[in-house]
Amino acid sequence: MKLALAQLNYRIADFDYNKKKIIQHINTASEKKVDLVIFSELAICGYPPLDLLTREEFVKQAIAALEEIASHCTSTAAIVGGPSINPNSRGKQLFNTAWFLNEGKATPLIHKTLLPTYDVFDEYRYFQPNQKFELLSFKGKRIAITICEDLWDDQPVEAAFSRNQLYTLSPLQKLSTLRPDIVINIAASPFSHHQHEVRHKVICSKAERYKLPVIYVNQVGANTELIFDGSSMVVDSSGRVITRLKRFEEDFTIISDHITAEQPDISDKPDEIELIYNALVLGLRDYFSKSGLSTATIGLSGGLDSAVTAAIAVDALGCKNVHGLLMPSQYSSDHSITDAEKLVQNLNISSTVVPIKEIFFGFEKALAPVFENRPPDVTEENLQARIRGTLLMAYSNKFGHILLNTTNKSEAAVGYGTLYGDMNGGLSVLGDVYKSKVYQLARFMNRNGEIIPENTILKPPSAELRPDQKDTDSLPEYDVLDAILFRYIELNKNIDEIVKDGFEAAITEKVIRMVNRNEYKRFQCPPILRVSGKAFGFGRRMPIVAKY
Repeated sequence: MKLALAQLNYRIADFDYNKKKIIQHINTASEKKVDLVIFSELAICGYPPLDLLTREEFVKQAIAALEEIASHCTSTAAIVGGPSINPNSRGKQLFNTAWFLNEGKATPLIHKTLLPTYDVFDEYRYFQPNQKFELLSFKGKRIAITICEDLWDDQPVEAAFSRNQLYTLSPLQKLSTLRPDIVINIAASPFSHHQHEVRHKVICSKAERYKLPVIYVNQVGANTELIFDGSSMVVDSSGRVITRLKRFEEDFTIISDHITAEQPDISDKPDEIELIYNALVLGLRDYFSKSGLSTATIGLSGGLDSAVTAAIAVDALGCKNVHGLLMPSQYSSDHSITDAEKLVQNLNISSTVVPIKEIFFGFEKALAPVFENRPPDVTEENLQARIRGTLLMAYSNKFGHILLNTTNKSEAAVGYGTLYGDMNGGLSVLGDVYKSKVYQLARFMNRNGEIIPENTILKPPSAELRPDQKDTDSLPEYDVLDAILFRYIELNKNIDEIVKDGFEAAITEKVIRMVNRNEYKRFQCPPILRVSGKAFGFGRRMPIVAKY
């Protein structure tokens, strides 16, 4: 039997687009005499459709699209993910289903058993879990079909106060008793920079444990904050990867069901920073293309975050679609202006200079009677940031651009930013990238020549909102800050545990206090492209009002 893996980029709720793409690949598979072509989880509607699943019309459109696709499955069958109606009057309205399209008919064949409700996932909100285990018999083969999380009944964990076994049953254990010849897993598994290792361990360990080859088909592309890397694979019965599809690109490959250990293991360890970079470019590109957007505005300060954001935007959108706004103040250093101008030249983007000095003085004059000669403090610093935020939004509005936010994860974590100022934007590009990794991204971008000006990388980071200001006036060095933040946010460690790791108690307490009291700021942030295992936003839900 010949099988094809179709790793595609879908658009949420764009049934015509998804349908045409799936039919095109079914026709290609048919021309090449493929027996079965495999698409990803919820392929027909895109993942995650969220509360669109609560709309009857949406579900009916999805099912109608699957039935139309099935009319093209005459010589070649297909497995396509989509919602299906739960016929039982009790329980959730829908199943998350692997549909079998064959001989012109669409059959809701296998339903997802394990419905994740952690991190960015909330599938039990919509779907009824499967309780019936059966195989697909096709072309003389007995096929166990699973859907994404169904292989993740146990998984590696690093975070404190968490378990590796989140479920009380294993779908593959149940299915293995039926003696399948092969396992197919259709997935919508989002990217994080350590996910390739975790995913490799999970899928390969399942293949090795049950002595069954596994065909894993993931989607690729980005939908709002979630980025899908693809990385579909074929694993033999000894747990070795023998076929891997491209990362961050659509791909299509044909294999034989005769999956043996004679083929070489092609497991690899890709560079983490390169993965993050490619994910951010894909996430930004898809956010714009799927929203019908084309042009972006970025505030260029001469600093590292805005420079890296601009470079990613150019790679995602093209230099003609990125515009920089330089807004020097009385506190801006000469090198900050020249660094920003050098970046504009390196990226070949357009730019405009709008000084804010006189605007700021105007605000000071207007507020002087109200402030009653109180000494300057953070109020005046925030005022400058908000002037810049207003100018950026005005430019974006006037020219139909989307403002890209340049705040990094370190700043977002501790609230080192101004609401309605430098935290403005329609999309946060670096909001899930710690500052120390932003430096690594800059070095990666410069691997073949200078893109990020060298002085931008070398100079001490500063918000430049008061004379001779440095980030370290308010924060620990970023290598220390990021290490503490990673332990608190990703690893879920408490203060005592972090101190035992070698960090000063006073600094640790200060950092965690800053994280906790700035939840209200993060709640008002733009969507953040997710590249870690614990991003701010849907994946980390904390109360705004709490004494903790």
